[in-house]
Amino acid sequence: MGLSEVERAQKAFDLIGGDGIRRHIFICALSEKGKCCDRATGEAAWNFLKQRLRELGLSGPNGTVQRTKADCLQICDAGPVAVVWPDGVWYHSCTKDTLARIVDEHLVGGTPVEEFRLRPTR
Repeated sequence: MGLSEVERAQKAFDLIGGDGIRRHIFICALSEKGKCCDRATGEAAWNFLKQRLRELGLSGPNGTVQRTKADCLQICDAGPVAVVWPDGVWYHSCTKDTLARIVDEHLVGGTPVEEFRLRPTR
């Protein structure tokens, strides 16, 4: 007899390292409307993010970061836009260079990148 839906979901959770995830980054990378950035820019940002997290061992079964590609995060300017949870930090202009800093400084180092934060701390 096969696995139930819940058992399959639990297995998928284990495969992404669910219990070890400490941060989750969502990035607007599939904009159908093309308002915050064009689709090619969003896809390039997404592909870089996936690659960088994998290179650093931050994603996958032993990783501490989950990533999700979103169609729209409802901030339709200065994109690609990303948000890191549970910190609630929103970022603008998430090009490869910006994402490299977000990964290194925030996701690894724990310090938000104020230069690209949508609402910098005061």
